[in-house]
Order: sequence, then structure tokens, then C-alpha cells
Amino acid sequence: MGVTGELEKAQDLLASGDIPGLLAHLRAAGEALPLGEVARLVAGAARLGGLDDLAQAAAAVAGGEEVQGTQDVRALYDFGYACTEHGAAYLTIRPLARALELAPDAALVLSELVAALEADGQHARAVSLLEEHEPLMVWLHRFQYVYNALMAGSPAKAADGFGRLPEPQDTRWIPARDKVRRMLARADTARAVTPLDYRDLRGWHYVLTGGILASLSPYGFHDSMTGRWCYLSDSPARCAAALQRLALILAAADAAPQSVSLLPDRSSKILGTAAAATLGLPASDFDPGKPAAYSLVVAYDLTTIDPAAVAALRQHAPGQILFERATCWTDPPRVTADVTGLLGQIVIPPWAGQIRRLDDGTAGQGPADDRPAETIAAEIAAATPMQDEGDGSAPPDPDDNLRRFTEAVTAEGTRERDGGWLGGVREYIPDAGPVPSSRFL
Repeated sequence: MGVTGELEKAQDLLASGDIPGLLAHLRAAGEALPLGEVARLVAGAARLGGLDDLAQAAAAVAGGEEVQGTQDVRALYDFGYACTEHGAAYLTIRPLARALELAPDAALVLSELVAALEADGQHARAVSLLEEHEPLMVWLHRFQYVYNALMAGSPAKAADGFGRLPEPQDTRWIPARDKVRRMLARADTARAVTPLDYRDLRGWHYVLTGGILASLSPYGFHDSMTGRWCYLSDSPARCAAALQRLALILAAADAAPQSVSLLPDRSSKILGTAAAATLGLPASDFDPGKPAAYSLVVAYDLTTIDPAAVAALRQHAPGQILFERATCWTDPPRVTADVTGLLGQIVIPPWAGQIRRLDDGTAGQGPADDRPAETIAAEIAAATPMQDEGDGSAPPDPDDNLRRFTEAVTAEGTRERDGGWLGGVREYIPDAGPVPSSRFL
């Protein structure tokens, strides 16, 4: 289309008031446009959206002369920072990169640019940028280097960087240092049984979060899904298969929960009741004030759970195991389950209104299943687990592979240590890490 065509399309989108369309266009084609024009477009969109701070910061950059390099570093920084504050890290990167060119010794600009790259999933670029500015690096930059090296899939670089990361003088940063220390410890455990390459979703899921991924999507593996789901209509047979894999993991880890704790939302109550029947365990309601030890807490989707319950699950109670049927990998929950059934972007529970062919022949949303939770749970517990063969693109993921992996990462000396399986905090990791997958925007 060319720069002129891309700019005209962006201007038309702004003129029509299509702000989501404009932002999507700037994500896809914004790099081809002059930074001043991008700022002008963002200023217009921000005015329409009532974001006065962003509109003002963008307008200050829109008035500069990028080619001659006369833009004010402060204006560029303020524009980039405002973009980050409003959840558009991809728009932050260019103004901060330009500011760093104009002020290469600005440590604050460097740290904010790295943070923007990190938020946009550009971890390898963040590592390279920090290496280019090594003489400028202070403690925060060294932490960013370790974290982004891990997220880029370079544990050796991360380990080397961690060796140069002292205890922080500001105690507020101790949890951050502990987080990457735990990741590195898990990488040492995992690399003995798994390759930790750019297709090793289960291995990297454990390294980053401390959780065990029960199943990999058998669709589109080599077409950029790499074991994750984009969209899935779940079914009772699929849920039964997930509970079967959960039982395998519990046995391989020599873990024996004594009861099932039911979270209050309908989806979790259905699946938790089915899990209790499958495993032959008693079930009772989850109490955020007194998280039960040696219990299995079952969630269908932790992003839909009451925040108080999620907060109560951040620290492991003794012997407590958290299972989540479907973990959203594009907007992860604040805690990662000890066992994750699958990683998906959009997963529709079997009892929700699912997309199907309607009576008139068109596709649409069918009715939700409003039967009692206990009735649906009994159906899941009695279902024959679905063995999904997929499209033939994915490598096999037999039970033995999962069993060996689980035995290795839950072996004596690794389980329940700080950062090991069932040990310490349940991590929050905000992005996909070293193994990429396609997503709906």
C-alpha cells in the first residue's frame, strides 16, 4: 500500500471515529509511518476517547520535526509513558527509542523502553538493547536483563546476568530478584528431562510458573500454535480427559489430596464436583479465610474467580494443589495453577452457550445448559475421556511423556522447595514467554 496509503487509511479510520480499527492499524503498519504522524493520530484518538493526558503528550510530539532531530527528549518520554499508562506498549517503543537516541545516557529512558519491549513480548530485543547499553546499567537494568533473557528463552544468558545481580539495596526489589532466582532453579531441574527449546511449551511453562501443563493442543502445532489453543468449544468428554490427566499427574508426583475444595463460581463448582467423583474424594466449599491444607482446589478459569479467593491462593497451603482446567495465556490469572489442563485464548465451557448450527441453518450461539451443577458433573465423571487426535501436525504427547516429566520436576529435593512444585508463591507471568503462538487481536 505504501506509506501514503497507510497514512490515508489511518486518517480515514480516525475521521470515522473507529478508534479500535485505528489502533489495530497502527499496531500492524505504524512502523512505516513517520513518528510525528503517529503521534498526531494518537492525539486525535485520545481526544475522542477523553484521554486528556495522552492527547496532550501526543500533541507535543506531533508538533516536532523528527527528521531534523529537534524533538524534545522530555516530550518523547512523556508520550511514550502515557501510551504505556493506557495499555498501548507497542506505541511506547518508537518514541522512547528515539528519546534514547537523542539522550543515550538517560538511564530512566532505557529502563522504560525495556519495560515497553517487555510488555510487548519483545524480550530478545530488550536483551540486545541492554547489552548495547551495558555501561549505563544499574540494578534495575540488570534485573530486567535476567528476566527478559529468561522470557526470550536464553537461560545461560540469564544465569550469567544473575551472577552480576546483587541483593538490592531497596528491599522492595527483593521479591523481583527472588522471582528470577526461582525461575533459574526450575530451569536447572527441567533441562535434565526436556529440551527447553522454542517448541517446548510444557518445559517453559514449568520454568516460568512452577506449574505442570497437562496437555498440548494437537492442532496447528507447526502453524504457530505450538501446543496452545486459540479457540476451543469444550465438552464433557474433553473435561473427563483433563481429569484423567490430573489423576496421572497426582500419581506421578506421589501427591494425595484428602479432599476437593469447590470454588464458588458455577463452572468451577461443576468441574470440582466431577473431580471429586472421579478421584473418590469428599468435596466442600472453598473458604478464602482458611485455605484447606492437603486439598485439591479446582477452578475452571481463574480469571473469572472472585479476587479474594485468588489472593488466598497466591501462597501454597501445605500439600494444597490448585488445578485449572483452562488457563488464558493471553490474559493470565494473577496466580498460576499447580496443574493446568490446557492453555487457550478463548475456551467455552460445555455448559455455556456454544456456537452451533441453529435450526434456520445459520451459525449462532445455542442456549446455556441450566441443569443443576451436580447433574452436569455426574455426566462428566461418567463420560469416556476424549482422545483428540488433532490434525496430525503435533508431535505425540503420550501419558508416559507427561509421567516422566512430572516425576522429574516433583522429585525429592525439588518439590515444595522455594520455587519448586507446590513451593513458595504461585507465580504471575503476564506473557507467553519463549514459545510463541498465534492469537486473536
